[in-house]
Amino acid sequence: MDAIALLQRDHREVEQLFKQFEKLTERAHKSKEKIVNQVIRELAIHSAVEEMLFYPAVRTAALKATVRSLKEAADTVLESLEEHHVVKWTLSELEEMSADDERYDAKFEVLMETVRHHVEEEQEELFPKARRLLGEEMLDELGKRIEKAKKIAPTRPHPRAPDQPPGNVVAGTVAAVMDRAKDMMREGVERLSRRRAQEADSSPGR
Repeated sequence: MDAIALLQRDHREVEQLFKQFEKLTERAHKSKEKIVNQVIRELAIHSAVEEMLFYPAVRTAALKATVRSLKEAADTVLESLEEHHVVKWTLSELEEMSADDERYDAKFEVLMETVRHHVEEEQEELFPKARRLLGEEMLDELGKRIEKAKKIAPTRPHPRAPDQPPGNVVAGTVAAVMDRAKDMMREGVERLSRRRAQEADSSPGR
């Protein structure tokens, strides 16, 4: 699967999570929190691989292009980085909030609007230009590199970290190790909580 197809798949998966969130009732706090945590993880990984691999490749090719419309892709990449920055700040705020906070739903609604706008611009403007700029062979190679990078990318938003090479590669590597350690700790706590709940349910006298 080439780089653009992979990134489009990410877009579809996040949109499915958005739609699941929109179907929930106002008081479905646990379900909302679970979906938001999934969105945070998916968007953190997606943003990281775009910033480390896809955007630099597109911008480098665009700056060398002779066709004006293709050269404009370099500026589109910069706009995309700024949109990522806004999204990451919102994600980091959601990560610190509880689902029963009165502004939780409103903040997630703003996130969905921002991401949907960003996705629309990428799908309609950046991706077609990127396909012309990079060509199938380069996109296939980028796809393989993105697949590998996803396995070691940060799983949480880091809005203060650099978003362009080489700084983002170094910072991303450190952040990824920390993020995945936190993920393991959180999963361990959740497993322990579930086990205790099951033991309480099965204990005599219930």
